[in-house]
Amino acid sequence: GELLHEADIVVLGSPRPEEIPLTWIQPGTTVLNCSHDFLSGKFGGGSQRGHFGGLIEEDDVSLLAAALRVQNMVSSGRRWLREQQHRRWRLHCLKLQPLSPVPSDIEISRAQTPKAVDVLAKEIGLLADEIEIYGKSKAKVRLSVLERLKDQADGKYVLVAGITPTPLGEGKSTVTIGLVQALTAHLNVNSFACLRQPSQGPTFGVKGGAAGGGYAQVIPMEEFNLHLTGDIHAITAANNLLAAAIDTRILHENTQTDKALYNRLVPLVNGVREFSEIQLARLKKLGINKTDPSTLTEEEVSKFARLSIDPSTITWQRVLDTNDRFLRKITIGQGNTEKGYSRQAQFDIAVASEIMAVLALTDSLADMKARLGRMVVASDTSGQPVTADDLGVTGALTVLMKDAIKPNLMQTLEGTPVFVHAGPFANIAHGNSSVLADKIALKLVGEEGFVVTEAGFGADIGMEKFFNIKCRASGLVPDAVVLVATVRALKMHGGGPSVTAGVPLKKEYTEENIQLVADGCCNLQKQIQIAQLFGVPVVVALNVFKTDTRAEIDLVCELAKRAGAFDAVPCYHWSIGGKGSVDLARAVREAASKRSRFQFLYDVQLPIVEKIRTIAQAVYGAKDIELSPEAQAKIDRYTQQGFGNLPICMAKTHLSLSHQPDKKGVPRDFILPISDVRASIGAGFIYPLVGTMSTMPGLPTRPCFYDIDLDTETEQVKGLF
Repeated sequence: GELLHEADIVVLGSPRPEEIPLTWIQPGTTVLNCSHDFLSGKFGGGSQRGHFGGLIEEDDVSLLAAALRVQNMVSSGRRWLREQQHRRWRLHCLKLQPLSPVPSDIEISRAQTPKAVDVLAKEIGLLADEIEIYGKSKAKVRLSVLERLKDQADGKYVLVAGITPTPLGEGKSTVTIGLVQALTAHLNVNSFACLRQPSQGPTFGVKGGAAGGGYAQVIPMEEFNLHLTGDIHAITAANNLLAAAIDTRILHENTQTDKALYNRLVPLVNGVREFSEIQLARLKKLGINKTDPSTLTEEEVSKFARLSIDPSTITWQRVLDTNDRFLRKITIGQGNTEKGYSRQAQFDIAVASEIMAVLALTDSLADMKARLGRMVVASDTSGQPVTADDLGVTGALTVLMKDAIKPNLMQTLEGTPVFVHAGPFANIAHGNSSVLADKIALKLVGEEGFVVTEAGFGADIGMEKFFNIKCRASGLVPDAVVLVATVRALKMHGGGPSVTAGVPLKKEYTEENIQLVADGCCNLQKQIQIAQLFGVPVVVALNVFKTDTRAEIDLVCELAKRAGAFDAVPCYHWSIGGKGSVDLARAVREAASKRSRFQFLYDVQLPIVEKIRTIAQAVYGAKDIELSPEAQAKIDRYTQQGFGNLPICMAKTHLSLSHQPDKKGVPRDFILPISDVRASIGAGFIYPLVGTMSTMPGLPTRPCFYDIDLDTETEQVKGLF
């Protein structure tokens, strides 16, 4: 009996196997039945449970069959183990036939047929029950894969950042995609791109889509740029449910006595009154250790039922994923039914919601629930923070977000894998895709592989927040930074004329001008130095445009290396795909093999003002900071409320290292004005506002929507770019 307890495989050779007590065999043991007499079908082989189903064998072959079966089981077990260990993907890459001149992004995207997403998932080592398929070319990946691969070594972690951009953008997404296409389709290295999901606001406004461009993009680009799998809609629904809960609670508290309020909050249902789980948590927070609603004193009833929100302190806004400038300042509650409780409020763009930042920084469902509950929406009349937990809405928010937490799998034009997940704005929030997508990708690529993720806008914003906020939250250590520059942006920093979206570029930008390029390289040098503050090697990727000349390209690469870049490489992925970024891929591989000496810029235990000053001086190059009285009051309040040890997320223009968008190059000797300070407690950062920052974009005179159309015969989208 004892021996049987330890066995992994049990071979039954007894003529009467029914005499062997089932208790002798551990549950989960594989049982091979080779006894002569089991025509009755009572027992059988290869079953994994305690009782056995019916396999019939001849007398003579039974022992041989048993031996072969044991052998088969051992070899299939070995094969399974081998498959769990990491290996190079056997990826079927899609071939490109680049055309010249390069067609529009949507034409290129449409000319390539993506692989079925379940095929891609299998190629990169995902199991069938780890994906949830949306349509043909998108799938959500379940978080259970992290548990399965928890002992797997991570791949190399590479961040793509940029110099201070022109309003046209300098192609960070394009470089990110060109780099993974080069690594996987051309150098046969496992790699994953992790991108942010774009807001639909700019897609119909000025900027157009954000799926990369030319022969380096995510396909199908219209799915990437439109609803994807509905994550932003889920955020909008959760955000606005919380907003509705706040104003409604104020109304009900203002119009009811303590007793009436309490009786409605804890109603009698079928003759029984009981607190819900989240109400019990609130009682505990208030220090009331009771579970029977009828035993609370009058004072406790009042304490429990009244949040006493001070309407002037509400920081939670409603959101919408549309550029609608007329919602920047509104009055709510003007209906008669709201009994005169109107107040001034505003809508932000959906991706500016704190729930988006929470989604991007969380590492599990339980952690997301806790973060959603911690979100502070206002203060009460005595100055204490009021949270989503206090409002009793945390469980509902988590339910609305339960699918959004799973990263979305798509592919590049060359059939390599991409995660598209979360898209917080970089000038208001922290501007990076999700921690979860990066963590899953790092496991899937394996030790020899690469995960390439991008941070919004210039390195002074997106990269600084990636290091100080995202890496602090995730515990992941970056191996290299790719800094994207373009000749046109450098010319702008060298004193070239202003660049405006929708207006043709002036001749300085389309003709050779070595002097402007040389003068503008100061911005590139400064951004290289910023990356070096964090101890991570920098590779400069010069995203080449067709009007750039050889002399301009060589000059930028030479000056970048002189400024301390590990390497500087021109890239041609826009016009020819991954093949045009093979040199970049090789340089990144070499840079990432050096030992990273990564460090944070500041210790979170420092006072809030000191952390802000460190970023302003070390990163932006400011002489000092200047706090408005309001900013100072908020800092004092957050410190008193116990939020002083959070990292800082600066809300600042992305068009200059300073707070003045028209100051190009490397501004010096400026004082950085902090007009206000807000707190995202669920996301886990304090965010100071530098100057005036709009959290709701507007539409231009001629928005992109004039060009967007649907062919009603073929159902093809036209005019997205």
